[in-house]
Amino acid sequence: MATKKKTLKKPEVATGTATANPQAPQPDPTALSIGDLKNLSTILDVASTRGAFKAGEMAGVGFLYNKLQAFLAKVAPEQKTEGAKAEEKK
Repeated sequence: MATKKKTLKKPEVATGTATANPQAPQPDPTALSIGDLKNLSTILDVASTRGAFKAGEMAGVGFLYNKLQAFLAKVAPEQKTEGAKAEEKK
């Protein structure tokens, strides 16, 4: 009887583009930041000052502007306290 020779396979070496440090997730390009909302508030103010809106549109623009200002006033103190805490840790 003939005996079969067993051949050993060499271990495969991983060759790829995998890196030890995976990239951090990219921020969502459609997300709005507090800075974006502050800029929008400034844009509404400048546009209304320059007469970009008709008289009938001013109520809606003013309502949105006031709502945006209230939101920013609510969020801004929270960010300042977080920033102050970060400064204290340094």
